[in-house]
This record gives sequence, structure tokens and C-alpha cells, in this order.
Amino acid sequence: MILSTDLMTIAPPLAALAIGLVSAALYAGKRRWINAVLAGVAGAALAVSIADVHLPAEAAAPLAVGTEAGSIGAADMAAIPIASGIVLSGDGVREAEWRDLPARPLQWKPAADLLWLDFPRSMSLGRIFTLTARRSPAQAGWRLQLLAENRQVLADSGIASASQLSVQWLPPVAETMVLQARMLDASGKTIAQGPIPLQIKDAVPLQIQGRFDAPSFDARTLNQLLSDGSAILDWDVTLGKAIKRSETARAPLTAPNAVLVDAAYVEHLSPSARAALLAQAGKGVPLVILGGNAADAAMWQRDFGLPLRPQSPTTEKEDVRQFGATLFMPPANLNPAATAGESWSVLARDGKKQPWLWQRSVGQGRVVWVGVSDWHKYAISAPQALALWWQSAMDLMALDGVQKTVWQMSDPMPVPGLRSEVCAQGVKAGTALAAAGYAAMTLQTRTDKAEGVCAAFWPQKAGWVTFSADGMVEPGMEYVYAAGDWPSWQKALRRDATAQYAARAAGAAAQQAGAVAEAPGPRLPAAPFAVLFALSMLALWWREQSERKDATAG
Repeated sequence: MILSTDLMTIAPPLAALAIGLVSAALYAGKRRWINAVLAGVAGAALAVSIADVHLPAEAAAPLAVGTEAGSIGAADMAAIPIASGIVLSGDGVREAEWRDLPARPLQWKPAADLLWLDFPRSMSLGRIFTLTARRSPAQAGWRLQLLAENRQVLADSGIASASQLSVQWLPPVAETMVLQARMLDASGKTIAQGPIPLQIKDAVPLQIQGRFDAPSFDARTLNQLLSDGSAILDWDVTLGKAIKRSETARAPLTAPNAVLVDAAYVEHLSPSARAALLAQAGKGVPLVILGGNAADAAMWQRDFGLPLRPQSPTTEKEDVRQFGATLFMPPANLNPAATAGESWSVLARDGKKQPWLWQRSVGQGRVVWVGVSDWHKYAISAPQALALWWQSAMDLMALDGVQKTVWQMSDPMPVPGLRSEVCAQGVKAGTALAAAGYAAMTLQTRTDKAEGVCAAFWPQKAGWVTFSADGMVEPGMEYVYAAGDWPSWQKALRRDATAQYAARAAGAAAQQAGAVAEAPGPRLPAAPFAVLFALSMLALWWREQSERKDATAG
């Protein structure tokens, strides 16, 4: 039993018990033993009946919950908060449902034969689209295909025995599309097939300033690659002592992404001009140096802290950098060592783990050294591979394009009837969110989304949904899958969400046990003790009356 320790609460029952004990003692002093017992029982019964006495709390029993239908029933949702644990059957539920439930210890055996898909939902034109499918457990002899909207095969992984396969495709135009992915077994039988929504957007043009002191095929090829990618270029190339070719930017460079120079340009600057170039990099715009024509190692060591060493003729073939199966580029004549020093670090390595890109932090920016050359040879023989290589290099070296507002659609697979969410960066909390065919929503702050505001969203039907909000530069789009799309992937998402819930509930058992120990149980019924008190007092009164009559008669 648990008794309250509050003085105002326990004072009346203590007084009742004390009176009963004193009365019992007085009767015992007169050797009236039965009356003493009745007085003591009456006092104790009255004390218990008016005291705040609680029985020990009992832990609730685990609750059996079935999720074979992909959701938790309303009755189970209401019962989980008071259950001591959950005995789960099925694949579990999605994160949106688990988020609304308190953590409870979970007993559950995860399902097997699942599928995970990984791909970007939105990307810029000119980027390679990569679709990855992972199956558990690993399967023998299967293939992954990417299909166009007309079911034409765009990419095929080939048959392989692995747990994970990937395919790649280069979108030709900017548009919104729903591709198809298909998995086949070794005999060509379809294992799974479903939609792959993809939104291709026009790329935000890079703003590049180029300064070159010696004409070269490499610089010319790089200029053409950047121009083909719609970059805004401010480009100067010195052709001779008094001859310079300039390319004026078609628009002002308001926020340059990088400054590209060749090593000869830096070497021919005066010391004060080199200091100014470094100061410009220190303000945040990366300085990218093409090291193919470097010649003055002492200057690089003195002004940039970059120790360069000449290429060894004995290891010339071994030192060729390899990128994929197509691109092979010789290193620059002067390159940093693999460990260039404390201030310089390796930024990228080739397929043979040899460094080819180094960087050094300068103020808020950095200086980058490109240590390969002769990429112009692939402008005709492998133009797409070369363009993609430079694209990945610019991703490493240049600043990202400035985007003031960004939509964030983090739900991997929205389906009708299941809560999803839409987030945005760059607008204030309280901004109205609109979608055709849906009630007005409001973007609110979220504790786990420090840089964005979000709104809950319940999809109604499959297909594209377009969102708009005041302050957003362009509308946002999210694809809602049909309830029957990718059943194995839906199971995998439910399993992942359930595993996260189980981890969150791992410490709930100890916490719940402590809460049960501290929490009071049901109150001890007062009525039986009140009846016992009344009977004891009646019996005591009857004995008193009887004893008086006997004394009078005697």
C-alpha cells in the first residue's frame, strides 16, 4: 500500500487511530478486553476509511498489434499509450504514424525479401540520373532496367548476382516525367515494376571568371565545355606580348562561383598582384589553378606554401591518372606530393587512388590546384565523359549556385491517405501554402528543421501535386504514388520506420518501470472499513449498555 505523506492529509486518520488506541488502552486497564479490541478496531477502521491509501500500481499488459494491412487500427492507436509494450506482427507502419505514438518496448520480427530504391526526385539538366535498387537478401541472377514513359529501355544493368544494382541515364531536356523501373530475374520474368518520378530543371548558370597567360588546347576546351553548360564567362587569354583575346560576360557576374587561372598567369603577376589574388580568394570565391604549365616551384612555395616537385620520368606511365574506363590524363609537370603539407590537403583522387586535386583554405575561401592536363584530347573521342568529369570537378571546386528559396520534399514515397509533409527554405513561418484541390495550409517552424518551415499534407490521389507559396521563386512539385505501387518498397519503408521506432523505444522499458513504481495505483476502497467502524461502534455501544444494566441489576 502507498500512503500519502502530506501532513494535512494524514492528520485526521492519525487522530482517529490515536483516539482508538487510547480508548483501547483505557478499556484494557479495566480488564474489559473485548471492549478494548472493539475500540482499537473501530479506531483503525475509521483511520483507514478516511486516509488517502492507494494500492500498488500494476503494469499494463503488452498489446498485440497487427499491421498486415499496412496501418494500425484506431482501437490499437488508443490502447498503445496505456500499454506496457507492443507485440507487433506484420511489416510495421510508416514514420508518420509512429511519430504520433509514445515510445513503448517493441517485440517484432522484421520481414525479409524487401526492396529499397534510391534516386533523386529533382535534378538540373546536364546531370547524370542514377537509380539504385537494393534487395534483401541478396538475389542470384537479376537485372535492373530504366524505362521511358513509352516503355523504351533507357538503361540496363545487365544480369548480376548482387544485393544492389544501379543504372545511369543522361536526361536530354528539362521536363517533368514519370519513368518506369523494372526488375527481371535471369529468365526475363518481371519481379517488380513501378513508377520513377523525375523533374529535370534548367541548371542555374555558373558565373566564372577566367584568366590565362598562355593559350592552350586545355583552356580552350574548358571554355567550350563551360559555354555549352550555359555558364556566364568573363574570359581573358593572353596570346602574345601585346595580343589578348577577351570574352565579355553576357550578364554581370553578381556572385562568381570560381576564378579559373592557369599557373603561368599567377607566375607572371607581380608580388602585390598575387597578394591581391589571394585576398580575393579569402573573401569566399574559390581560386582554381590549372597547374599544367607551372614552372616556378620556388614562387609557389614562397607565396602559396605549396611544395611542388617535378614529374619523375621513370614512373610517367604509372602516374597517369585514370577516371573511369575512358579518361586517362597525365599529371602536371609540377605537382604537390601526396601529402603536400599542413596547409594543403588532397581534395580528390582518381580511380587508382592517386591524388589529382589539392586545396588550401584561405580566409573564407580556398585555393585549388588541378594537377592533370591534356583533357582536350577527349573533346572529340569522348565528349560526354569529359563533360561529366569536368562537371563533377566543378562540383568539388566551385561554389554552389545561389538559390534564395528551395522546396524540400523529404518523404521518399507519399501515398494517398498517409500524412506527408512539404517544407520550404527562404520564407517565413506563417506563410500560406496552396495546392490545387486541397484546403489551404500554413508553413510552420519545426524543431528538427532549423532552416525551413513545413506543413502537414494528406495526399488524396496518385499523381503530381503542385505547391505554391508567397516568396517562393518557383512552384514545388511532389509525386504521389498509388497505394499499389512498389509493394516491396513500401514494406521496406515501413520496416525502416519501425526499426527507428524500436530504437527510440529501447529505453522506454526502464523509464516506464520507474514511472509505474512511482505512480499511485487505485485507491483503497473506504466503504468496507466504514462499515467495520460502524459495526464495531454498535457492538461497543451494545456492550456498554449491557454492562450498565448488569451493574444496576446487581
